[in-house]
Amino acid sequence: MKILLVNPPNCGRSIPEERYGIDSLRQIFRGEPLALETLAGNLDGHEVRIVDLKAAPDSLPRELADFRPDLAGLTGVTCEANTLVKLAGQIKESCGATIVVGGVHASNDPEFFNRAEIDYIVVGLGKLSFRQLVDTLPADGGHIPGVARTRPGERLSFTVRSFSGADLVQSAPPRYDLVERYRPHYRLQSLGLDMGAVASAFGCPFECSFCCIAGLTGGRYLTQSCESVVRDIGLLGDIPVIRLVDANTFGNPEHARRLCRQIRQAGIKKNFLADVRSDTVVRHPELLREWKEAGLRSVIIGFEALDDARLGELNKANSAAANREAIGILHEIGITIVGDFIISPDYDEEAFGLLDKYLEDNPIDLPIFTVLTPLPGTPLYREEKERIVIDDLDYYTLTNAVVPTRLDEKIFYENYARLTRSAHARAKL
Repeated sequence: MKILLVNPPNCGRSIPEERYGIDSLRQIFRGEPLALETLAGNLDGHEVRIVDLKAAPDSLPRELADFRPDLAGLTGVTCEANTLVKLAGQIKESCGATIVVGGVHASNDPEFFNRAEIDYIVVGLGKLSFRQLVDTLPADGGHIPGVARTRPGERLSFTVRSFSGADLVQSAPPRYDLVERYRPHYRLQSLGLDMGAVASAFGCPFECSFCCIAGLTGGRYLTQSCESVVRDIGLLGDIPVIRLVDANTFGNPEHARRLCRQIRQAGIKKNFLADVRSDTVVRHPELLREWKEAGLRSVIIGFEALDDARLGELNKANSAAANREAIGILHEIGITIVGDFIISPDYDEEAFGLLDKYLEDNPIDLPIFTVLTPLPGTPLYREEKERIVIDDLDYYTLTNAVVPTRLDEKIFYENYARLTRSAHARAKL
């Protein structure tokens, strides 16, 4: 079977740019499509291609004409959902391929894709279930747990999948070779370095109300074996920077410690970028020191909010004190901090000022600001559903307010842009 896996183009829209000419807040998604490389790794026996429309936005018609796939698999986040539907229709019209959609939005809001353009929806991790679907075609594969056959006009009917280590199919490594032609696009432009992506874990053991990751594993936290992670790092050859792509690289500290030691034992000399919670840094500073010796250069931390009350509202299960202590520990170790902060649409000018002052007093090497967005399928969405005034998912980029802002909307975005300029002027990256 000919299988085409499609990474959608950058397609999110920007309210501050469209309405007020503020173009500094637009969200651009870059990086290699590891999810598709992972799916392709478990499709031995089939002819598989990956087309990355983020790297080559106009290449799909040519790819369809040349390859004529029997099946097309598409994946995307919430702000790409509308585009996935359009791409599905385009592919179906061009070559009549069976269309399968998966990824973050499909896992959290599968009914969105219950449309005539789409044949199947894969909910959650798809490395094993997608292969199971491929193996059943052309017969109906809708009986596979975690896979739904679309039924436009009716509710989806499918068996929820209980994810386990078997779904990782660790014996089948990612097909990094399928994106080799796009590799120059996956550079850290600020540093002029190539970056590769490796998965060390899937899911997250925490239940933050705004987060959409739980839908990928049914709320479970699954770690890759240290051996498979080391193997995948090796497959990326001489690429100097490795992004460990998961929600919480250190979610299992003992696993993280074993992985660190195996990386060192293998003689791997690379720089690593990983995600970690601030309370993990505080509880296990020795683990971060050990990883620093193995090449960890930067961590991404979701600080989210400045005080315990707001962290509690987000169900973050963390404290403001841990955030501040972690910043000090990481500075002392010499690890660069990329810090995520959530801006609530309820912010007034004082709140923007307090966040700017916090970052002046607690320096973050690169602060990242997102607007609190009720993504479909999350607890926050259920809480905020009645307040939502923008339903067009193209605007769900995490830089648009889709519920009313306390401030006049233009003033809200002006403050948001001003905060971003101020914080980045102090940034060290």
